[in-house]
Amino acid sequence: MTFESFTYMGSHIHPCASLLNSVKLYSTDVQKGGQGSQTPRADKVPSLAQTAENIGAELKAPLKQDPLQVRVKAVLKKREYGSKYTKNNFITGVRAINEFCLKSSDLEQLRKIRRRSPHDDTESFTVFLRSDVEAKALEVWGSLEALAREKKLRKEAEIEYRERLFRNQRILREYGDFLGNTKPRSRAVSVFLKGPGKVVMVAICINGLNCFFKFLAWIYTGSASMFSEAIHSLSDTCNQGLLALGISKSIQTPDPSHPKAYCILAGSLVSEGATLLVAINELRRSAQAKGTSFYKYVMESRDPSTNVILLEDTAAVLGVIIAATCMGLTSITGNPLYDSLGSLGVGTLLGVVSAFLIYTNTEALLGRSIQPEQVQRLTELLENDPSVRAIHDVKATDLGLGKVRFKAEVDFDGRVVTRSYLEKQDFDQMMQEIQEVRTPEQLEAFMLKHGENIIDTLGAEVDRLEKELKKRNPEIRHVDLEIL
Repeated sequence: MTFESFTYMGSHIHPCASLLNSVKLYSTDVQKGGQGSQTPRADKVPSLAQTAENIGAELKAPLKQDPLQVRVKAVLKKREYGSKYTKNNFITGVRAINEFCLKSSDLEQLRKIRRRSPHDDTESFTVFLRSDVEAKALEVWGSLEALAREKKLRKEAEIEYRERLFRNQRILREYGDFLGNTKPRSRAVSVFLKGPGKVVMVAICINGLNCFFKFLAWIYTGSASMFSEAIHSLSDTCNQGLLALGISKSIQTPDPSHPKAYCILAGSLVSEGATLLVAINELRRSAQAKGTSFYKYVMESRDPSTNVILLEDTAAVLGVIIAATCMGLTSITGNPLYDSLGSLGVGTLLGVVSAFLIYTNTEALLGRSIQPEQVQRLTELLENDPSVRAIHDVKATDLGLGKVRFKAEVDFDGRVVTRSYLEKQDFDQMMQEIQEVRTPEQLEAFMLKHGENIIDTLGAEVDRLEKELKKRNPEIRHVDLEIL
């Protein structure tokens, strides 16, 4: 057993250590031969004094410092790859033609390399060295600048081609949408023998017969209700006729050579515009006669028939403008969407006009009152008459077409009515009749005679007031004064 040296290292002090140099305790030697005897041998053990001397000597000896060992990690130097490393890159024939503006015949002279194909359905395919392709492109075009110019020209041509292709595809798609599932014209009759067409044709036949017989009944009886029913059936037949026309047009193939009838639209615009001006002038005169504005007169529908003409002509003029605009856009762009929008616009315009006519004529159908100012003027006219004490329950109804019905309950002054009667009598004769009254029978006869005459005078006063109202207000056609 051997004890090694121990060393204590310090930065600023001398090392102090206790060293035991190879102190052998015992050892055995094995000798070969014979029985293999073992001879024990004990080494000399140094004394304590010798050990102390050895330690002191080592402490006095100069310090031996072992060299410092540092482990350094090896780092591989980064390599700069130049163009020579990409000369062996492969490129396919399609990319060579597209990127370097070459032809198939130019690639036939280049080295061909067979490589494993990335596609499952192909075992291998041919590629070319990129360096060979670049050299061939320079040979064909002469310089890199010429090659760049050719790439730019081809790129512009490709963009133009794609735009033209997209435009043609859009036109074809719109034309296909416009055609839809069209059918030949020869089958136009068969569409009315089944499905919706059959239902429409049955409805046309039934409503047409109803309309015919209702008109006959109206001619025979003169009934206003029967006339309304006949008009009702006629409108139903016309509506179903429009449906049948739409069904027949839906199966026809459009004819691109058929010209648009712009002349008809221009003629309609002129004629409808002239009628519109006539209606506007008439309504303006009527509004001035009533002392109101043109807008207020139209909104209150004081003249329903003229209002209908005004609104119908306005809708006609606007409809012609909408139709002409949309047809023109369809002709210019070739897009049938504008024509369809024009049809929807005209239909919406007619619906708005119809709703406005219904709204403005509802009060006329239910009985609409005249202007409050006009009612006040009529009331004051009656109250200023000496024979009238008060006016109650005044109603002035606009009957349309400039006709007004006036109704009021009148409280007459009996004294004024009686005085009016007496002014027309002979007082001397009346005094003589009074003096002759002696019995109740004679008094009754006297009162009945003059009482009846006074009532007749009251009726004459009513007639006088009615004539006065009609004279000062020509629009009043019916006056109903009730005696209160």
